Amino acid sequence: MLALADAIERGRIPAARIALVLGDHADAEGLTRAAERGIATLAVERTTAAAGRTTRAEHEREIIAALQAHDIELVCLAGFMRLLSPAFIEVFRGRILNIHPSLLPAFPGLDAQRQAIAHGVKVSGCTVHFVDETLDGGPIITQRVVPVLDDDTPETLAARILIEEHGAYAEAVALVAGGNYEIAGRSVVRKS
Repeated sequence: MLALADAIERGRIPAARIALVLGDHADAEGLTRAAERGIATLAVERTTAAAGRTTRAEHEREIIAALQAHDIELVCLAGFMRLLSPAFIEVFRGRILNIHPSLLPAFPGLDAQRQAIAHGVKVSGCTVHFVDETLDGGPIITQRVVPVLDDDTPETLAARILIEEHGAYAEAVALVAGGNYEIAGRSVVRKS
């Protein structure tokens, strides 16, 4: 989120602004950091008996209502460690992006860096993709490659991938926000 905010501020994502940072934990660091920058924030806790909401569907309906109330055009996931339901995806189809710390389709889901090291791959990286009903399987917008070093741990590999994630996400958001692309099968192609 901060990398996207910085990219917008520097003009790398033209005519864009972050209208809302939404989290599912009130104490999320991203909400605090966004508020410090003057960006609107909202916490929609997953389960709160006080709010009278206990199901995943109810939680998603509340998030959808909040996003619609803020006229959100593009949803950029970062650290949202939950699959979105088909109902949620349908409301924002073609307008939800996610970043994943592997070169998809390799190593989807959790612990991607640990998976990469365990499989002995020599390169890993990150992928920004559209979200669809599959786990980390939507059309790929952009990828960045990072070498896997012989002495890497999941933490050291994650740190190098994170550096690339910041640039890749900004590049992907700029492309999608600019509309100069088309989806061809499972990949996103820039229009000439």
